Amino acid sequence: MDYAHIDERLLSHAGASRALHEAWGWMVYWVGGKQFACEFVAAPEAKKPYAGRHLLSLKCDPDRIRELRAEYPNAVLPGYYSDGRTWISVDIDCVGRPGGPSEDLVLDLCDMSYRLVFSKLTKRAQRDILDN
Repeated sequence: MDYAHIDERLLSHAGASRALHEAWGWMVYWVGGKQFACEFVAAPEAKKPYAGRHLLSLKCDPDRIRELRAEYPNAVLPGYYSDGRTWISVDIDCVGRPGGPSEDLVLDLCDMSYRLVFSKLTKRAQRDILDN
């Protein structure tokens, strides 16, 4: 999957922004000061199964995480350096390939991640974002 499609979808949401986390080399996506996605390549020496993979980490519903991990065990992993109960890491190189999730599914997961984080913002923060 071309990462530009993911980037475009993530930034299409109200108030979404991105910034490079220079120390880690990760692109981090924000809404209302809260992270809702990040894209990076795990270091080759990272622990398995993450080592060297091009990953997209997203906030996700815990029930949906169980379904996704069962359906795509080699492509959808517990969130890298995050709470694996509420975050997933998708191997971008597996998207659209046999055994991997479809592009449409990954874009839907991007939307879900944004909605989950946005819903936890204060009502005032939500209004401010939607009014701009």
